[in-house]
Amino acid sequence: MSDPALTPLYTPTRSSIEQSLMKRYMNWLFIKKGLYFRDYDDLWDWSVTDLEDFWESIWQFFDVQSHTPYYQVVFKPSQQDMIGTTWFLGATLNYTEHIFRHKTPQRPAILFASEQQPTARSMSWDVLEQQVASVAAFLRQQRVGVGDRVVAVLPNGPEAVIAFLATNAIGAVWSSCSPDFGTASVVDRFQQIEPKVLFAVDGYTYNGKRIDKVDSISSLCTQLPTLQQVVWVNYIDSTSLPAKSVSWQEVIYTPAPEGLTFEPVPFGHPIWILYSSGTTGKPKAITHSVGGCLLEHMKVLALHQDVHQGDRYFWYSTTGWMMWNFAIGSMLVGATLVLYEGAAGYPDMNALWKLAQETHIVHFGSGAAYYLACLRAGLKPMDTVSLPHLRTIGSTGSPLPPEGFRWIYESVKQTVWLISFSGGTDICSGFVGGNPLLPVYEGEIQCRLLGSHVEAYDEKGKPVREQLGEMVILEPMPSMPIYFWNDRSDGTRNTGTQNNDRYRKSYFDDYPGIWRHGDYIQITQRNGVIIYGRSDATLNRAGVRIGTSEIYSAVESLPEINDSLVVGLERPGGQYFMPLFVVLKPGVSLTDELTTRIKRTLQSQFSPRHVPDAIYAVDEIPYTISGKKLETPVKKILSGMDASLATSRDTLRNPASLDQFSHFSG
Repeated sequence: MSDPALTPLYTPTRSSIEQSLMKRYMNWLFIKKGLYFRDYDDLWDWSVTDLEDFWESIWQFFDVQSHTPYYQVVFKPSQQDMIGTTWFLGATLNYTEHIFRHKTPQRPAILFASEQQPTARSMSWDVLEQQVASVAAFLRQQRVGVGDRVVAVLPNGPEAVIAFLATNAIGAVWSSCSPDFGTASVVDRFQQIEPKVLFAVDGYTYNGKRIDKVDSISSLCTQLPTLQQVVWVNYIDSTSLPAKSVSWQEVIYTPAPEGLTFEPVPFGHPIWILYSSGTTGKPKAITHSVGGCLLEHMKVLALHQDVHQGDRYFWYSTTGWMMWNFAIGSMLVGATLVLYEGAAGYPDMNALWKLAQETHIVHFGSGAAYYLACLRAGLKPMDTVSLPHLRTIGSTGSPLPPEGFRWIYESVKQTVWLISFSGGTDICSGFVGGNPLLPVYEGEIQCRLLGSHVEAYDEKGKPVREQLGEMVILEPMPSMPIYFWNDRSDGTRNTGTQNNDRYRKSYFDDYPGIWRHGDYIQITQRNGVIIYGRSDATLNRAGVRIGTSEIYSAVESLPEINDSLVVGLERPGGQYFMPLFVVLKPGVSLTDELTTRIKRTLQSQFSPRHVPDAIYAVDEIPYTISGKKLETPVKKILSGMDASLATSRDTLRNPASLDQFSHFSG
């Protein structure tokens, strides 16, 4: 029997390698720069040791258009501090302008479907341009200008994309939440940034149910004193829209006699404000730059995901997850963006795979939790849909375990290129991910991305290979946050003079001058990466660190188990208690026999240290809206904290699930 660690699940063909944009970039470096690299490892080494030449080559390869020339590629005020690093000084540019470089009548700009409208509709580039121009003209009428904030509570439809593109076109700053966020959660986010205009939806549908948002949005507006105007998108045909607001239909016909124009802003100007999950406190308002996201998205989507002009790009997301912003970046490299609004499993688990078939999706992406849900449901899309156009499948949000890799190749498409991708809201992109030049191995991310100086550090702060370590980034990247909004220890509002107190504590407290990301990883002998879960939830028994993903992979492979969660608790007297919580399939009981089998499975696959001290059955595992298990809040509850204080419930997909853990505390 072959060893899955040695046998690739997928190997690129010579033809696909030669036609890849990564190969084209390497050839370009040789022809234009006289730089020859034997393989990807050589290229990566150069990209993280010669930052100035590497990022300038990305600018030149993608022909970035600047309204003014840059005079310096990178300025790092201190060699011991990444914060304050600035890029392409002097350059002024516009993200939306680079998207409209790819305008063409030959293909649609956007394809979109929803629970309400399962048959995909298309939007041409001409219609998109007209509506973006009109929304931009409307925003200018509201005296929204460079640096002002525009916010949205919108579903994942064309309206959200149009509103963002218009906001960016005039140099304003975008921020969005999905309609499934609770009002308090949205207030926690938007109050920080003092928006002028809100785009809001009257309601949305999920799992076939209509959820009215009019009262919720009205309450939100009363708590945002800086709001000057509200634009309502009539999504579920509500008849009770508030007075003193304007409808989306009116806005998209605002006269724009000059057409769509673009406001150039400095490279480091804010493009959007994203937010940390809020599971451990008030959400951090993570602010990214226009130029940083422009370069990063071009690099990753073209070179690491091999998105070509004319490809159809889809990532199942909401407007509250950074993957929504990242997916829009596919338009920078000439892709048609495919959108879907609604539950992934409605009316059945085949809904998204049917969408892929109908719209000829080339690049299909979702959270790892979705693929695992398909696996547990016994779904086999290759038996029900035809996917000849599908070339890549992307996975992120949480580690995709080996059985998830196997399911893709056994049940979706044998020749697809699986891209496991990991990064975060922190950079609105990835640190590790795909590579069109390399094979795919079970459970292993292909590579560290170009320009991402990722290492694994042991407890002494030394780099390690082929063993568990703390994920760190040693050099700055253009898409790292420019700051957190209002990040001042004295609590005063943003004035451009923030002291980066929360920013520094979030990433640089453990290793001064080095970014600690909060994941435990292993860099393999192939220079691939295996992620074992969040380091703040990583288990530590007798000084041996254990990744939670290892336990989930083994436990959830058992036919009786639907889901699981494990935490480690430090007890008085130096004792360590590690309970495992499992969600059983219908009709299954947690018998002594099943408990014993779970423990034997963990011991045989890994080690005695992986065996939990106790196993409990629960109704469900708590998840964030973006699909991450909440290990740290559960750990807090089990340590005695009130469940209502352990995390912000508005950030959860299933907030009531936390209450059950109070029974196990004490």
